[in-house]
Amino acid sequence: MELNKLTAISPVDGRYRQQVETIARFFSEYGLIKYRVHVEIEYFIALCQIPLPQLAEVDEKVYDKLRNIYISFTEDDALQVKDIEKVTNHDVKAVEYFLKEEFDKLKLGKFKEFIHFGLTSQDINNTAVPLSLKDAMFDLKIMFDELTDLLRDKALEWESVPMLAKTHGQPASPTRVGKEIAVFIERLERQFEQLYRIPFSAKFGGATGNMNAHMVAYPKIDWNAFADKFVGEVLGLSRSYPTTQIEHYDNLAAMSHALMRINNILTDLCRDIWQYISMNYFKQKVIKNEVGSSAMPHKVNPIDFENAEGNLGMANAIYGHLAAKLPISRLQRDLTDSTVLRNIGVPISHNIIAIKSLVKGINKLEINEEAIKEDLEKNWAVVAEGIQTILRREGYPKPYEALKELTRGQEKITKKTIRAFIDSLDLDEKVKKELRRITPFNYTGL
Repeated sequence: MELNKLTAISPVDGRYRQQVETIARFFSEYGLIKYRVHVEIEYFIALCQIPLPQLAEVDEKVYDKLRNIYISFTEDDALQVKDIEKVTNHDVKAVEYFLKEEFDKLKLGKFKEFIHFGLTSQDINNTAVPLSLKDAMFDLKIMFDELTDLLRDKALEWESVPMLAKTHGQPASPTRVGKEIAVFIERLERQFEQLYRIPFSAKFGGATGNMNAHMVAYPKIDWNAFADKFVGEVLGLSRSYPTTQIEHYDNLAAMSHALMRINNILTDLCRDIWQYISMNYFKQKVIKNEVGSSAMPHKVNPIDFENAEGNLGMANAIYGHLAAKLPISRLQRDLTDSTVLRNIGVPISHNIIAIKSLVKGINKLEINEEAIKEDLEKNWAVVAEGIQTILRREGYPKPYEALKELTRGQEKITKKTIRAFIDSLDLDEKVKKELRRITPFNYTGL
């Protein structure tokens, strides 16, 4: 079968391809090859700028032509690299040979042995991947911002709507719908702040991290300073040093864990909204031609929140493996990280699918104030906390026990029940009036 959206094994590249196709430029095989070409070209230019004696005559005017190789890199170019790889059986070496052909076209053949000079494959992979991740995270941040902005709008829209709270699944002191949404905004913003502080780390140091080949060829050059400047200033990454042949991946693990925490918060949000929908606190806008069930015509399922929850779980499962596996390597290098690292775009894709589902679902929500008010009216027992607290303030004997006897385990506590209790208290009338003003609709705190 030919590979297409219908025959793809992964739903990321099949059913959901349209939702995530914009990040293919970062995490596809094409994307990885392009970022490798990017690093190789910039590395060659950096060597020219030292300048290495053999590269001193490279005209600066050719830099733009060199950069255009990766700027205008096409799928046909990537296929050419893959054809070379069939011969070399080595993906990074195929990039080197591709660039040598490009150098010949630019009449730079005499300099082409300085492509990949002194490097190992991981100097390219461990800079290309964090570079692609950095670019992709910028796109993901835009989506996170869209989601939090939407939540903020809803929190403001519903900030004054009183709602019965549930602790342990039981009626509890009333809250407000907007405040409960604001809880998630605050949690997310704290985690975003931590996520965005994590540097995009890159390894650059030769076969075992010591720049052996560089030092033996040009011992008078400060190669550490060169590598720091190249990774930090040219690529805009944070250089890890010292290293083995590969990046430590500790910061990538931290990033994975940060995204897992964010996804846990979003899962919590999905489940809460799902529950509010099932309680009829929220209705969902009906899309005329959509079907909620193949058998039950009346159904309007909270499918967007269920879809989001499922994809958040998939993302976290893979983030968890990335975080647990990547920082571990046998001695100076083994290849287990290579195949795992190729999947870095998969959890991000599931994240994007989840965020888009959440945004879609939240935009379909309509608050059902009638149902919310009805629930509050049925649960006058929740004002008992406020009443007994004022009684404590007034020095009334055993106020908690009095309210407990009145309310705990009782089938129905109404406004009338509460008023009768207040009237029976041996208290100043002024305090009784204060107590009568407490209702499930205004006992919502700050």
